[in-house]
Amino acid sequence: MAVVESLEAEMTPEMFSASVLHRVSGIVSSQLSLDQMLGEIVGLAAQVTSCDACLVYLVEGEGEFVLRASLVPHVADLGNLRMKIGEGVTGWVAEHQSPVALSSKAAEDPRSKIFPTLVEDTYEAFLSVPLVNRGAAIGVINIHHRGPHEHTPQEISVIAFIGEQIGSAIAKSLLEEENARLAEETAEMKRQLEMRKSVERAKGILQKRHNMTEEEAYLRMRNESRRLRRPMKELADAIILSEELTRKDNGAAND
Repeated sequence: MAVVESLEAEMTPEMFSASVLHRVSGIVSSQLSLDQMLGEIVGLAAQVTSCDACLVYLVEGEGEFVLRASLVPHVADLGNLRMKIGEGVTGWVAEHQSPVALSSKAAEDPRSKIFPTLVEDTYEAFLSVPLVNRGAAIGVINIHHRGPHEHTPQEISVIAFIGEQIGSAIAKSLLEEENARLAEETAEMKRQLEMRKSVERAKGILQKRHNMTEEEAYLRMRNESRRLRRPMKELADAIILSEELTRKDNGAAND
């Protein structure tokens, strides 16, 4: 970090802005996954601000933001820690689409919400900037310093620039992620429907073959599935196949 700070100190504001623009352009035009992209954002934000921690929240569902990336490891919290729009400084920033810079005693801000699992909430300085796409906040970048820290206008503007420029790329990745989730849900629904069809057909075969009630046929299949440790769909398909082979054999014998 000291080497990075030294290099940045040697840059003119124009050179530094060009460097950040180059990094942002590289991230936006890349084929990185959403998680990889967020990792790049966290790294770039840390480089720009020399912060001790950086968190990125992304929108999920209606009016809710979930922790998706962190400079400090938060394995248990990623994808689980959530905040509603308007809740805490993060929610306030998302709601108003306006940065908040607190140079010290950030936890004492009346908008603050403290999460016991986040050590960052005990840090002194806090900068929160919205990620925006097409006029809507799709996330928030939070910058933390352990000690008091005066956020320079350049720091705030650069993080805001990152949020504005990368917002569209993140929105695209979020859409792709949602489409993949919906496709998997559709495939699962199809699998469940096929399983139910097979089980219903197999139950009918057992009822006719052994003069069982529907409940008795189902219980036999369920018990056999547990005994053999095989899925119900697999057992049902085996019963159906056996019935079809028996019919073919009987048909051949009659011929």
